[in-house]
Parts: sequence; structure tokens; C-alpha cells
Amino acid sequence: MSALPEAPEVLTDLALAIDPDEVLRFQGYTRGIDVPPADVLALFDEALALGRRLMTPRAVVRWLDVTAAGPDTVATREATLRIPRIARDWGPLAQVGAAVCTIGETLEREVARLWESRELPLAVMLDSVGSGAVESLAEYVNDVLCQRGVALGLRVTNRVSPGYGDWAVTEQALLFRLLPAALVGVSLNEACVMTPAKSISLLVGAGARARVDHYFSQCARCWMRQCPYRRVPAGRTVRR
Repeated sequence: MSALPEAPEVLTDLALAIDPDEVLRFQGYTRGIDVPPADVLALFDEALALGRRLMTPRAVVRWLDVTAAGPDTVATREATLRIPRIARDWGPLAQVGAAVCTIGETLEREVARLWESRELPLAVMLDSVGSGAVESLAEYVNDVLCQRGVALGLRVTNRVSPGYGDWAVTEQALLFRLLPAALVGVSLNEACVMTPAKSISLLVGAGARARVDHYFSQCARCWMRQCPYRRVPAGRTVRR
């Protein structure tokens, strides 16, 4: 079985399907329960059209061999990541894939301009569009990493990110040590906050016996409909 190549790769020209329900969730509407009024939907359409012109989705990804693992740790030659219960959640791993995704900073600058101009409803909705877009981008990158692994007979796990669940946000600095986020214009400050803000870092695991999709339905939104490891039917896709 071949290993996934360790050289960093930049992904560009990514056409994403932004989930309206995800954007409206950032506005406080619960899927299947709250019904946004017509004026909110019109504002969403305006912000979505504007946001698509302002976003530049891109990502940098890199695979690394796992050199050691413990109940709460995954080690590579360059860093040891401390992720609570990772062995239980992901099972045995041969490699990990790190990625940083971003939609760029232009949308954020427009949100700031709208805010200063007191166009508050559009500013807030545009910000939500950006948040929904970068979430969709992270799911798409997870799908790409799955595709790479499946081609080599590897199972690829769901993504996790520093600051989510029990994984400390300070681990962001270690993740940035593993791949050149500057290639997609993303930097990290001393508080482990990324710039541009509409960016997501993530980690996945890969291995012949890695555990796939056991704690949320990533498979339901994956565009790899013929994946041999699919756990639930594909519904919506994050790829246009």
C-alpha cells in the first residue's frame, strides 16, 4: 500500500455550494423550526450574490507519517499533537492530513465597510455568508482528503480543529508548524487566532483500519457518492 505524499499542496479554483440553512443558522434561525420572513430571505440573496464576488476559496494541505501514538496523542517527525481520546475516536493511523482553508480577506473588509456605513443588516448577513462559506470549504477539503486516501485503500476520518471540543486552541501553533499556511495568505497571532478570520484549520487521520464517520454525518454531505466507506446516503453536497 502506498503512502500519501508529504509535499504541501495548494488547492485553488474551488467552487462551493453554500448551504442557506448554515448561513441562516448564524443568523439565529434553527433548521426545520424557524421560518425566516421574506425580507430576511431577500437580504440573504443579496449578501450571497455579493459574497460570491468577494470570496477566493483556497486551501493548503499536507500529509505526514504518524511516528507514534497514544490514547491522547498523535506524533509526527515534526510535532506531537495532544488531542483527547484521539485513539478511541480515530483508531489506528498511518498518517495525518493537516489543512488550512480560507475564503480570503476581501469579504471581511467589505463587512467592515458596511458596518462603518451603518448598513448593519447587510453587514451582519454578509458576515454570516462568509462563515457558512468557510465551513463549506472545510467540508470540501475533508472530502478531497478522503478521495486521496480511498484511492490508496485508506480510510480517512472526519476533521477536527483546535479550539473545538476538547482539543486546546493553543495546539493551533503546532498545526501551523506542520504546513505552510502562508501559501494561502493565512497567519497566526500569539493568541492562536488566524488572519483572515474566515479561515479554518483542520486535521484528519488516515489508515487501513481508521474509524470513519462515527460521530457526525460528514458522509451525508460528501460528494464522493461511490466511496466504499460511506456510512449514510449522500444528501446535499458541498461542491457545486
